[in-house]
Amino acid sequence: MKNFEKYKIQYYQAPKTAMKWAQKDHVEQAPIWCSVDLRDGNQSLMIPMSLEEKIEFFNYLVKIGFKEIEVGFPAASETEYNFLRALIEQNLIPDDVTVQVLTQAREHIIKKTFDSLKGVKKAIVHLYNSTSYAQRTQVFKKSDEEIIQLAKFGAECCKKYLEQADPESDIRFEYSPESFTGTEMEFALEICNSVLDIWQPTAEKPVIINLPVTVSHSMPHVYANQVEYISDNLKYRDNVILSIHPHNDRGCAVADTEMALLAGGQRVEGTLFGNGERTGNVDIITVAMNLYSHGIDPKLDFSDMPKAVEVYEKVTRMHVYERQPYSGSLVFAAFSGSHQDAIAKGMKWREEKECAHWTVPYLPIDPSDVGREYETDVIRINSQSGKGGIGYIMEHHFGYDLPAKMREDFGYTVKNVSDHMHKELSVNEVMDIFKKEYINYFTPLDVTAVRFEQNDNIHVEVTVEINGKEQKFNGVGNGRLDAVSNGLKEHLGYKYKLTTYKEHALTTGTSSKAIAYVGIEYGDGKASWGAGTHDDIMAASVNALVSAINRMK
Repeated sequence: MKNFEKYKIQYYQAPKTAMKWAQKDHVEQAPIWCSVDLRDGNQSLMIPMSLEEKIEFFNYLVKIGFKEIEVGFPAASETEYNFLRALIEQNLIPDDVTVQVLTQAREHIIKKTFDSLKGVKKAIVHLYNSTSYAQRTQVFKKSDEEIIQLAKFGAECCKKYLEQADPESDIRFEYSPESFTGTEMEFALEICNSVLDIWQPTAEKPVIINLPVTVSHSMPHVYANQVEYISDNLKYRDNVILSIHPHNDRGCAVADTEMALLAGGQRVEGTLFGNGERTGNVDIITVAMNLYSHGIDPKLDFSDMPKAVEVYEKVTRMHVYERQPYSGSLVFAAFSGSHQDAIAKGMKWREEKECAHWTVPYLPIDPSDVGREYETDVIRINSQSGKGGIGYIMEHHFGYDLPAKMREDFGYTVKNVSDHMHKELSVNEVMDIFKKEYINYFTPLDVTAVRFEQNDNIHVEVTVEINGKEQKFNGVGNGRLDAVSNGLKEHLGYKYKLTTYKEHALTTGTSSKAIAYVGIEYGDGKASWGAGTHDDIMAASVNALVSAINRMK
């Protein structure tokens, strides 16, 4: 690309850190989660949510387990002010849920923010001001000391209005040096400590210091070093909750979050599905489910992922991408034959071994844990599919346990249909193909009756119709199906060898229907397969043999 020389690194490395976070291989417990869907998410929508939609989304966030929810910037607009008032006055905030409100470091905004919180049970007042070098020099045109004084002034105002607030309200503070990653780390530390000196956090009243990746400039390990530096050098560290708020400009928000949690982060601000301005915020669902896949309780309930998608798409009018991790409609889908075969064999292994832990190839988690179904969400059939996936659908969706070689033959049949139709096939369409091409295929040959007698061998009288003309003849064999087969070959001139036979019941109970599968070899090593169904297993076996004969090319 042209003009690459106009860009240079815009982040600031942390002074040398011990990089303790790099010695850890996974996050060991869920962080405190704070949804900012109703602030960062809502302000990024082309059509912001209505009051009713906000309330519906808020109730859903509560339902799935969020204990901290940023509800907006009440001093910035009447809509957000009225939303907060509706939550409080309609008693919609559970006792164990804390609402969070955003404010700039300006006294009249802070005053209105506290006014909006009258009657609230638990709240966080989130104070912020921009600290990056670019913002200080280009936007505010203020010295470093003036920026620090602005933050301290905002902190003093928050403290003043807290003293005037309802003593029954439990209100805590949060401070964000906005554009943290574009700020010199020594300066970011200084301004955070200046705010903490004013708020004087205690164990009973901890303060949140939030470190936003307002614009993503660096690789994730750089952010982790920045977080570790602040974590190791903050004053009152035992009484500070270190929060992270990554955006996704470089597509690194999830990695930024996970590495920052290793580096001392204790709390995550993000959104469902990563909605947010520009390329979005960190997707809390992905981070939470990544924890889940390591055997860690994420403290959020995504057991009905389709419902999460439904609510989100309804209130935001956004679309969840089909390949969105864990939640997209195709994230568990396997079209490739080799993938389908591995999944099918892995599922069978689990059943046979009664495995305690999930290890199925190609599936990082059990799709059923998030409300998805194997038959419709995992094994998807098109021209790339193989015998394993098709066999899995036939067995688990319809109860048909095809012999291995027959699965291969049927797989090619299905793939050819999909290829010619240029479409994915539904499970019912796959079954329709099997019924049409393999089961009780009685043209041109149809065996209409058999009558057995047993002496030293099995004797049978066979009645057939060929192109509407009836014939009768006898056959002898060492088994019933062998006797019928010998009669057909001797009297009708068929040349084949019966190579495979398998049978099983399709349903349970006294009225169960049986299915039989027959494979025959003819010509120069060619194979033909047929299936037969009937209430009587012998009749099903004869039907399968006749189907295989009729399918010989």
